Amino acid sequence: MADLLIKSPLLDSVLTLIIIHFIATVSPGPDFMLISKEALTKGRKAGFVSMAGTLSGLSIHILYSALGLAAVLASSAQALLAIQLMGGGYLIYLGVKGLRAQPAQVSDEHDRVPFTDSYWQIFRAGFICDLLNPKAPVYFVTLFTLVLSPDMPVEHLMIYAGCILAIHSGWFTLVIVLLSTPAINKRFKQMSHWIDRVLGGAMVLIGMKLLAN
Repeated sequence: MADLLIKSPLLDSVLTLIIIHFIATVSPGPDFMLISKEALTKGRKAGFVSMAGTLSGLSIHILYSALGLAAVLASSAQALLAIQLMGGGYLIYLGVKGLRAQPAQVSDEHDRVPFTDSYWQIFRAGFICDLLNPKAPVYFVTLFTLVLSPDMPVEHLMIYAGCILAIHSGWFTLVIVLLSTPAINKRFKQMSHWIDRVLGGAMVLIGMKLLAN
């Protein structure tokens, strides 16, 4: 597989994909809001579980895009509307949960703020949040149109998929580690319910914007 990268056309397309997807990944969106909220209020492990959920959703986007289904979804007004309604509704649901957060009782400054969601619920929220992003089909059609060709070998697809997943993992690992660092996390510990409320409010606004559009 390393020999493939020596070929200039592949290297150019990989670099194009990396630049575009990096910019898209670091731009604040639903995944960033959700993962940041989990890392700040529930700790590093919860942040990584949430990231694993978004990675699973992202993998499905990559799979159907590679099979050509993204173009079908992007060209179907009904399909995009359905995804938009479900995605917007789910973001509002997550946001309302955050807005209803109550102050947690922390007995010691070294204690972790308790949380009621299981890790499965955290994973599931990340998965659904990413999967129901209505912008994903259009985004991946645009992205893959730049780098895919009908006669592209499977090895090339694996390289592209690996780059996309690596960028997502690398960026959000940095975010999670930074936000869950004790020196930073301790400052937010007593304000965890306000973080839930602020980021929850942001999710509600994003969800309402999706529904309005």
